Amino acid sequence: MPVNLASKYSPLVDERFYKAALTSGAVNQRYDWAGVNTVNVYSIPTSPMNNYVRSGDKRYGTPEELGNDLQSMDVKQDRAFTFTIDRGNNMETMGVMESGAALSRQLNEVVIPEVDIYRLAVFAANAGTTGSGVITRDNAYEMFLDGAVALSDKKAPLAGRIAFIGPNFYKFIRLDDSFIKKADMSQQMLINGAVGMVENIPLIFVPSTYFVPGVEFIITHPIASPSPVRLTDYKIHDNPPGINGWLIEGRIIYDCFTLNNKKDAIYVHMSDADPGDPGDPGDPGDPNET
Repeated sequence: MPVNLASKYSPLVDERFYKAALTSGAVNQRYDWAGVNTVNVYSIPTSPMNNYVRSGDKRYGTPEELGNDLQSMDVKQDRAFTFTIDRGNNMETMGVMESGAALSRQLNEVVIPEVDIYRLAVFAANAGTTGSGVITRDNAYEMFLDGAVALSDKKAPLAGRIAFIGPNFYKFIRLDDSFIKKADMSQQMLINGAVGMVENIPLIFVPSTYFVPGVEFIITHPIASPSPVRLTDYKIHDNPPGINGWLIEGRIIYDCFTLNNKKDAIYVHMSDADPGDPGDPGDPGDPNET
């Protein structure tokens, strides 16, 4: 006679790894989008210096009316998700389909990474300075310092800088003797994802899928990038019409911008000698769109 072996299902779910939000510390919320979809920001130019002339009626030079530039920031990312969990399916799988856990999983694995990926694409597309060159174990530290120096040369603030590094750069900088000797690898870092520090700039490890192809690392400052999150609305409907179970829905309206006069606070290093056109700096598009 055939033997029917017993089987057992575990109530423990084999969860996937996920990353907490990585880019929150690299953006700012200084501008108010409450009740509006567009914020306009003025930038005011300066006047050139002249030689003073000690005679005539234009001793200081010829005066010209001071103008201004206007940057419009339109929030465009209006994203949503929805799924159902049948009550019978939840009951017959030992409750592993529980709606609250499913919503949390959706936020951790889908929503938060999408916002991070989008922001990093905006940083890369709007960087005021772009470096390039193949990263090796012998030049990783030097390449990073070149980026930090480029920001300083453009008068970007020193305090508050933050860097995002990809797996390839992370590997080589950890092998670079200069980094090993000089970098601060304190384990007391409070910034999520930090794996080290160079010149007081925390290094945030970023999965390769988060970066635009070719990006090795980005150094930026929160002052450069307003990133409004205008709406986050997540709901669990218990027994909605037509469903015996739960309907989970979520919506997030967000965007990320780079101020015209703050682009020099962002540096991106590309592995390709010719990084090409990063796209329209004002609208990098949806990096998650298929």
